[in-house]
Order: sequence, then C-alpha cells, then structure tokens
Amino acid sequence: MEVTPSVLICGQHRLSLEVPRVMGIVNLTPDSFYAESRCADEYEALQRIEQMLREGVDIVDIGAYSTRPGATVVSAAAEKARLSLVFKAIIRNFPKLMLSLDTFRAGVVKYLYEHYGAFMVNDITAGAADRRMIPYVAATNLPYVVMHTRGTPQTMQQMTDYKDAAEEVIAYLRKKLMDLRRSGIRQVIIDPGFGFAKTVEQNYLLFNRLKDFRVLNAPLLAGISRKSMIYNPLGITPEDALSATSALHLQALLNGASILRVHDVAEAAQMVKLYQYLQVNKSVNP
Repeated sequence: MEVTPSVLICGQHRLSLEVPRVMGIVNLTPDSFYAESRCADEYEALQRIEQMLREGVDIVDIGAYSTRPGATVVSAAAEKARLSLVFKAIIRNFPKLMLSLDTFRAGVVKYLYEHYGAFMVNDITAGAADRRMIPYVAATNLPYVVMHTRGTPQTMQQMTDYKDAAEEVIAYLRKKLMDLRRSGIRQVIIDPGFGFAKTVEQNYLLFNRLKDFRVLNAPLLAGISRKSMIYNPLGITPEDALSATSALHLQALLNGASILRVHDVAEAAQMVKLYQYLQVNKSVNP
C-alpha cells in the first residue's frame, strides 16, 4: 500500500509528522459535550487560539456542528455563518497557523477554501454524508482526515454491533484509503473514531490495538480528549477528566499516534515532550 507523506502540505503551511503533533479543538457551537471548548464568537475563538499558541499547539481544528451523540442538526447556512467570521479573524491575526475544518459538507469546505485559503479537512463521515466531498478535496489537494463511524450523530450509538471492532475498523479504513488514493487524495490521516458508534469496551479494544493500525501506512489521529470512554468508567464528568485524558494521550503516542486532537493543549504538549524524552533515552538493561 502507498505510504502517505510524512509532511502535511496545506497551502503555504508545511508540517512534519516525524514528531507527534497537537491539534487543539475550537467549537463554535452551543452544545459541544465539553463546555470549555465552546466559543460564542470570533473574539472568544481568537482568545482561545492565542492561548493555545502559547501552550504549543500545531494545528487548530474548528467546527461549527457538534457531533456528540444526539447533537442538534445545524443547517449549512448556519454552519457557514458561524465559521466565516472566525476564519477571517484567524487568517488576519494568525496567518502562520495551520487550520483544520471539522465538517462533512463539501459546500462548506468550498466556501471557506475560496474565501480564506487552504486548511485540513476533518470529515467524520469519510465522504459518506456528501458525495461531492472526495472529488473536491482531491481537486484542491487539501489534507484529509478520514474517520470511522456508523450512522449519524443522532443514530450512531445504536449501531455498535461488531464481531471484532478493531478488525472491522481497520478493514474499513484500509478500503477508504484505497478509494481515496484512487480518487486522487494523497494526504490522508486516519482516525479510528473513538466514541463514534462504539461502546466503552469497544473503544478500549481499539485503543489497545492502535499499533495494529500501522499496517495502513498512514498518520494516525487519536481523538479521545475528555470523552465518555474516559469519564464514564471513572464515574466523573468531562470537566474532571483531564488527568485521565493525559494518561491515555501518552499511551496513544507510545502506540503510534501522530496527532492528538485535544481540548487541553498545554498538557498534551507535555505528553509529547515526555514521549520524545522516552524515545531518545531508550536503553537496554544489562
């Protein structure tokens, strides 16, 4: 299988994936599951991004449609409106920042690309929700995050019947990679889709099998920050799940994750530094 390049090229931006990267989350929604990630307008978004930059963020992922289980449906017009002012403000204030757009609508990608330039596309439906998405990403050569899920945010948690979740997710992503590359998309990042159409137990099965995803020869994004797979087994809330999230972030890096998608940039950046320190200082006991 063809190997995805180890450098992401996104317009004028270049980002090596030879070292792990931190992707910070900005939600322009009133109902994202973690309240601290929500930004009501461009001013709050800029403040949050400025803080992320101080803390060591590499990519900022911006979404205007919550994809938590049971999320409210948002129209394309509302999604564009939420995103447009924020993208304009970011480009003006942080022109060197690599952006990622969390959407499954090709029309939203097209609108923002034509008005504000290149960014990564983070599509939780892997092109299934909008048949125009794959051709458009291929034509623009934008980096593309392909994630595994089933159904929609409104139905996905009723679609968790797997014989072997890890094998089925790997098989799904293998086929998607082949299809994407045949379509002309060369910059592909894979995402197992933690929390999407999976039970807590299935999430941990996937997590324990992260090394098996290396057979796909593509950078791996781990999106586990403060999710229910962490806070439910511990009997806590998302607000109390930072330390447990950090523990799993370090383990994800040790198991091959190239990108951590996170709410808490400073702590994730610390995990990346510890991971690098562990790698540099490996030794064999006599």
